Amino acid sequence: MSTCPCGTPRTYATCCGALIDDGAPAPTAEALMRSRYTAFTLGREAYLLATWHPSQRPAHLDLAAENPPPRWLGLQVKQTLLIDETHAIVEFVARYKIGGRAHRLHETSRFERVDGHWLYVDGDIHPTR
Repeated sequence: MSTCPCGTPRTYATCCGALIDDGAPAPTAEALMRSRYTAFTLGREAYLLATWHPSQRPAHLDLAAENPPPRWLGLQVKQTLLIDETHAIVEFVARYKIGGRAHRLHETSRFERVDGHWLYVDGDIHPTR
C-alpha cells in the first residue's frame, strides 16, 4: 500500500479515497483541499466539480485534454486558518511537471461550509520567483 498523493502518511483508501470514492464529507477545509489535489492527480473531474462552490463552479472540466498532462509531484500545506464555523483559508504549494519542466502552484484558497460540506470557493495564486 502506498501513501496518499496528498502527502499524508496514510494510504489513499484511509485518506482522500474515503472522500473521493466513498463520498464521506471532508471534516476540515484542509482535508477537502488535500482531496482536491489528489483528485487532480487522478483526473477525477466529477469530484472536483462536486466540491466546487456553486457560485464559482465551472460548467465542466477537461483534464484529459491537457497535452501534455501535468505529472503531479507533491503538495505542501503552508497554512490553514479557520475564520469561523463556515469559512476557512488554506495556503499551499503544489509541485508538478509538464513536458519535463518543473512548476509550482502557490495558492491561498478560500473555502465555505454549506449544509455541513466544505466547498472550494476560489483562490489567489501567488507569483512564482
